[in-house]
Amino acid sequence: MKILSLEQLPLRGVSHNPAIRKQVMLDNGALPHLLNFARAVFPPGEVADAHRHRDMHEVFFIASGDGEILIDEQVHAITAGTCIVVEAGELHELRNTGSRDMVVIYFSVGTD
Repeated sequence: MKILSLEQLPLRGVSHNPAIRKQVMLDNGALPHLLNFARAVFPPGEVADAHRHRDMHEVFFIASGDGEILIDEQVHAITAGTCIVVEAGELHELRNTGSRDMVVIYFSVGTD
């Protein structure tokens, strides 16, 4: 059993943009196949630059705020309540285009 509270988790920068802060609730090895489970806060105007992962799928849930996600050169509007699945190999970029923080809950699972 694991019980965690965001209040107890440290803030760290995301690898694609350290101005975007995350709290990792579950890290690689916490559960089989799960690579991470985290909450990230994107201040207005911040972008997690375009990248791809060959060895994992990612699921993003927009908890609050709004913005857009680029997936393989297609831009999609995202708002609170949106769930996005990015499959391994897909180029993706998250952007906060709104005027308030965009909070994203996300997890990654390996392809194997």
